[in-house]
Amino acid sequence: MSKKAILSLTVLLLVVAGLLPVLSMLLKSMVVNCSFSLEAYKGVLTSSRQWKLMGNSLKLASLVTMLTVVAGVPTGLVLEKTDLPLRGLLIPFFVVPLLIPPYILAVSWADLLGRDGLLAHSFGYSPALTNLLFGLPGCVFVLFSIFLPIPILLTTAFLRTIDPGLEEAGRLVTGWWGVIRGITLPLIMPGILLSAMLVFLLSFGEFSVPTFLRYQVYPVESFTQFSAFYNFKAATASALPLALVTLLLLFGETFFLKKHTYQLRPSPHHQGSLRIELKGHKPWVFALITGLVAVLVVVPIVVLVLQSGGLQWYQEAMRRAGFSLVRSVIYAAIGATLLTVLGFLTGYIVQRRALSCWRYVDSLTLFLFALPSTVVGIGLVSLWNTPWTNLIYGTPVIIIMGYLAKYTALASRILVTQLAQVPLSLEEAAQIAGAKWPRRMLFIITPLSRKGLAVCWVVGYLFALRDTGITMLVYPPGLETLPVRIYTLMANGSPQLVAALCMIMISVTVLPMALWLIPQRKGLDEGCRV
Repeated sequence: MSKKAILSLTVLLLVVAGLLPVLSMLLKSMVVNCSFSLEAYKGVLTSSRQWKLMGNSLKLASLVTMLTVVAGVPTGLVLEKTDLPLRGLLIPFFVVPLLIPPYILAVSWADLLGRDGLLAHSFGYSPALTNLLFGLPGCVFVLFSIFLPIPILLTTAFLRTIDPGLEEAGRLVTGWWGVIRGITLPLIMPGILLSAMLVFLLSFGEFSVPTFLRYQVYPVESFTQFSAFYNFKAATASALPLALVTLLLLFGETFFLKKHTYQLRPSPHHQGSLRIELKGHKPWVFALITGLVAVLVVVPIVVLVLQSGGLQWYQEAMRRAGFSLVRSVIYAAIGATLLTVLGFLTGYIVQRRALSCWRYVDSLTLFLFALPSTVVGIGLVSLWNTPWTNLIYGTPVIIIMGYLAKYTALASRILVTQLAQVPLSLEEAAQIAGAKWPRRMLFIITPLSRKGLAVCWVVGYLFALRDTGITMLVYPPGLETLPVRIYTLMANGSPQLVAALCMIMISVTVLPMALWLIPQRKGLDEGCRV
């Protein structure tokens, strides 16, 4: 097949997996008895309860965004620009909450601070702590701990794109604070704004944490209408404002970037860049960063270990959910492999401008990633829940389609960065020598992109493994994944069983990341020695 045919099929697959379900959902909600009707949307616009829930969601997302950016950007600067000890080992710890289903952290903090939590058993029940947890403050704190890695990672990534010569010139006339304020922060501002947008959208669309912590938010309305009342039109009408908010923010990103896209190409002189010497500030800065890791990551895991009790609860957990665990791993591995292929081709389209629609492809992937999971899931049900498409809807294929729709943006952005480091001249030289495009991709571009492909597969696996929102809406009967199984058991399962299942989920999520980091140990060790 020709280059244009393969890349066009890639775009078609992305449209079928992501865009068509959303359009199908929208069109079906506007058709009643074969005629156009907006009756379902009148309830959304005229209900005071809907507007109150929307206000709650906007308030929650705004607070989480503000706190994560305020804390994440300085943390990223410290971890990337200073001589802080062990900084290369601290970033993976910060990332852990982002890689597990969000409600697990809510479960852990409830096991610690709830009416029957560990603190209540040891020191007595404190209604004040419980009331703080089960409400807006608790939701903000849990989502803050989950999404804090986003500004940290984007800050460190964009810092590596800065020419150190600019900072060195700034150091001739001012101190480090002046350099950071006048040079560094303005240069990484696109990354800061991107992280703020992603955190806002992900917080705005999150429903599992607010549901568990009993804070009413708008995404729960759409999920409830669909899963509890089987009211498809009401669920779609409730989901539309979520999609509109996502579109609004993405239009802002498009306007800001105009004809460019984020290409995080590290500066060739990055290894020789200046580092900020903390000197006498090093002990308290180190204590502050490690304390943040301890509170946000270590404490929740320790609480789950203590709450899960003895070995018998892990055995019971495997008996109750062992098949769900196996399915999760298989689905995630298949999804990661397909995401890597689709992300590679999509990233090629965007980075090489291989099709005239490259900007729309890039925006579509980001739109689907930012779209709340409930919207994507309802869209998939709308498109594929028909008698003649049961081979897709009644099988795990529908789950894989959800993974491709939701997470292609992650794979694409990773590989856009990797492909930016592959010289176009190599491909052009092979073309002059007579190599067809598939051969050039297979023997030149792919080997030179192997590191990006490996990272892409690991990231795709981890996010597919943790997925709850889409899978909960589309999984065929009896084929649920482990995150869905845990979520359904939280209502009537014992705390020990739920804690044991959460620890199993954390283990199967963190293990691949740990195995991937082992080959990177040399780089981490060098970072620790500086």
